[in-house]
Amino acid sequence: MADAVAIKDRGAAAVKKSEGKFSLSNLSQETLVFATTIVIFAACALFVNGFATLPNISTLARSVSVLGILGVGMTVVVIGRGLDLSQVAVLAICAAWSLKLIGLGYGLAAGIAMGLGLAVAIGAFNGFAISIIGIPALFTTLASGTLVYGVGRWLMLDGIITYAPENQPFLLALGQGELLGIPVPLVIFAVVAMIGHLILSRTSAGRFVYAFGDNAEAARLTGVSVRVLTIGQYAFSAAVAFLAGLVTAGSVASINTNVFSSSLIFDVLLIVVLGGVSLSGGRGSIASVLAGTALIGTLLNAMILLDVQGDVQNIVKSVVLLGAITLDRKLHPRDEETARQGDL
Repeated sequence: MADAVAIKDRGAAAVKKSEGKFSLSNLSQETLVFATTIVIFAACALFVNGFATLPNISTLARSVSVLGILGVGMTVVVIGRGLDLSQVAVLAICAAWSLKLIGLGYGLAAGIAMGLGLAVAIGAFNGFAISIIGIPALFTTLASGTLVYGVGRWLMLDGIITYAPENQPFLLALGQGELLGIPVPLVIFAVVAMIGHLILSRTSAGRFVYAFGDNAEAARLTGVSVRVLTIGQYAFSAAVAFLAGLVTAGSVASINTNVFSSSLIFDVLLIVVLGGVSLSGGRGSIASVLAGTALIGTLLNAMILLDVQGDVQNIVKSVVLLGAITLDRKLHPRDEETARQGDL
């Protein structure tokens, strides 16, 4: 008995001692990513020509804003153990259709409302198929994204590129304007991030998203309306994607639907996972999006200034993603409950 007490006392003393030491596990992934961003930003400012100039910083802010906006929508879905691969299709087709309607004379408000309505309907369909029919999120959103892109190009649009009407300066301001010297896309990103943060941290729906992502079966047993919650998550993600499409269209006065074939959705997943949102669900925050967006935006901008080939950029992003997943496993080891639930 005395030996057992002594062992227990030594164990308690060891735990108490370890709590006072610095440990990687004591830092959040967001903190580590933000610290890495500062180091990389400083290095690029010193060694990359043109990086630290005001025009480039403005370009950097505008370019990462669309990525960050999409990341907010993806974060809300992933925390709830979901995945939305249809975001880029919604961005391209719904925004392009909205521009077309405005150009045909439907008016700015009506054109945007109809594009937003279509986006929300697509998101709601995704949520319905996942929560009620029972199709896994990966296959649902992959199929719906391809379907939306195909139907949009075939029946709704006239070509690959849809141009913004010349008599609508509001649309151009979404991508090219400034508000008190701050690029409008960055302002929109900040507003969307704040809305996402308030939803996740200040509402019952946000708490239910975390609960469902952490333990789906327990959330059901406590009376959470899982089906409505899932439909709402995907509808929000689609609405955010449509807004990102309008910002993209405003930046270059057009929307190229071939963006669907780009690596944009990969970049969105990269910033979300890199920032600390777990693909197993139940963990992460909007701060995760901000951290991941800052780091990836800085890296991409530096590689463009250094004229790094696209294939090499993809290799770098892939390595970063694998590193982020490894870090996630290091900081948050899988326990028995997580292992039983499985990953996406």
